[in-house]
Amino acid sequence: MEEIELIATSTFGLEAVVKRELLSLGYEDLKVENGKITFKATEKDIPRVNLWLRSADRVLLKMGEFKATTFDELFERTKALPWDEWITEDGEFIVEGKSVNSQLFSISDCQAIVKKAVVEKLKTKYPRDWFEETGARFTIEVSLLKDVATLTIDTSGDGLHKRGYRVDSVEAPLKETLAAALVQLSYWNKNRLLIDPFCGSGTIPIEAAMIGKNIAPGLNRNFASEGWPRVDKRYWQDARREAWDLMLLDERLNIIASDIDEKAIKTAKKNAEVIGLEEDINFIRQDVRDLKIEEEYGVIITNPPYGERIGEKKEVEKLYIDIGNKFRNLDTFSIYVLTSNEDFEKLYGKPASRRRKLYNGRIKVDYYQYYGPKPPKK
Repeated sequence: MEEIELIATSTFGLEAVVKRELLSLGYEDLKVENGKITFKATEKDIPRVNLWLRSADRVLLKMGEFKATTFDELFERTKALPWDEWITEDGEFIVEGKSVNSQLFSISDCQAIVKKAVVEKLKTKYPRDWFEETGARFTIEVSLLKDVATLTIDTSGDGLHKRGYRVDSVEAPLKETLAAALVQLSYWNKNRLLIDPFCGSGTIPIEAAMIGKNIAPGLNRNFASEGWPRVDKRYWQDARREAWDLMLLDERLNIIASDIDEKAIKTAKKNAEVIGLEEDINFIRQDVRDLKIEEEYGVIITNPPYGERIGEKKEVEKLYIDIGNKFRNLDTFSIYVLTSNEDFEKLYGKPASRRRKLYNGRIKVDYYQYYGPKPPKK
């Protein structure tokens, strides 16, 4: 089977997490750059990585990469790529673009030139003057960085954060891909207690439960490349069958999702029910200050309010002080807090073991990590 190159894109700061996921899936020759990991694969891997990657944003098929400083160069080198091997005669294709520190800075012009070049390439295979574009969807991206053009086709369609279980959400929900990364950056595993005292719509507990039961995150959704004739439908069937076989359905988890907001708890429960995890998570309506922790060892992973709005800052600062008073002396717990508040450590009353810079949407945040000891082996 012909070798291809795929690109797993990621939010800034999560490249190492996505790299670790790809390594665990058996991919080795990885090239890590800002916001993306490029790796060698085959057509059979397109379904597999789309189904299994938890923290990546999308999976792109890399068509080519070359230097382009003129529009003629962009046109000719784009036309030389094998678009006709992937895009069908009736394929619907759009071109998206971005340009950073490049001589070709007009994105709209670059998009138009790439579209024209692809059409001209398709004409060499299909004897027609125009294309109806009523078939499968192909989203092409031309990305220019320092005069180097990278041409890709999006295999995912909707972003990989769209798992299909979120039927309702609260204000400012955490993206599923980021929530999965927070869990994977922690010391939590399926045998340990996990508490999220600001669970909102339940994203962190649900993603943790999916990891604990080894549920492929893309199992309940569809992808753009499922409609591509080049990617055999049997590959999708085999990948989904494998994912079902690998689920740990009998695994018992100890996950607590709590929140002071009754609507948030109802929303979180509803989302967990969609994916069949309502029995694996204990949902409690409770103020974090009243949370009773009886276990000796455990992990807390949470995304509390940031106080970004005017008038909320003082209230949130008081909340962080209260969190510190509640959790600071849990010496046998590992505690992880995501927030944009740069004074968090001072308010919490203890410096973090590690502070990792991330982005929650467009908000720059830090992931404060307080490491506890490993629990004794049973």
